[in-house]
Amino acid sequence: MTHIVLDTPDFMVLNKPSGMPMHDSSSAIIPFAQETFNYPKLWLVHRLDTGTSGCIILAKTKIAAAELSAQFANKKIQKYYLALIDRKPKKKQGLILGNMQKARNGDWKLSTKTDNPAITQFFSYALMPKPQQMEALSLQASSNVPPLQKPLQKPSQQQASKRLCVVKPTSGKTHQIRVALKSLGSPIIGDERYKGSSSDRLYLHSYAIQFDFQGKAFHAACLPQSGEFFTNGDLEYWLEENQEPWSMKWPSCKI
Repeated sequence: MTHIVLDTPDFMVLNKPSGMPMHDSSSAIIPFAQETFNYPKLWLVHRLDTGTSGCIILAKTKIAAAELSAQFANKKIQKYYLALIDRKPKKKQGLILGNMQKARNGDWKLSTKTDNPAITQFFSYALMPKPQQMEALSLQASSNVPPLQKPLQKPSQQQASKRLCVVKPTSGKTHQIRVALKSLGSPIIGDERYKGSSSDRLYLHSYAIQFDFQGKAFHAACLPQSGEFFTNGDLEYWLEENQEPWSMKWPSCKI
């Protein structure tokens, strides 16, 4: 289900579902939005991979499209993503950088050169069930034990191994976040192109976006609407404490 996150006379921000393409299809984002929201013409000013869900800006006028496209090109629009991994990364936070190089079959890889680098800042966190969910699991697992003696059930190995990555790409290279996390030995769940675990979707979501437009500050954020691991409540617990990623103390992106 695609819905409007932010609406102005010059642009809208939509929560794009996973699986919706950018181009070459009647179900692509522009023809879909024009028909659904009754606009004769909308402009695409940036892109998300087909499997990536979340915030995407569509311009309503040619002038707005030109200004927003220029802001993306000049790295003035701040983007924040959520990704789930199930393999321990080489480091839990910091900066990932390197030139993007084409590999086989349309893949990309990160090189050690940094003359035109993809720059990715990130934090990662152990993703655990909410305390209420943990208690409910414990009650279900020990229904024959008197209430005051019921132990708190530990998370399963699968739950304990999953981590949430909050990612801020300073540049906007093709497959940048996917390649960056793979370079840490922890590809995104569902990203089989880059050796991630098989799953029901690519677990990459454009969570929030922040920018200025014609002298006014804007920010928009939206939650994933699909994916078992995104919608089981574990992510909601983390987000209760971290609703404004632009306020986080991000690692330095100086090269």
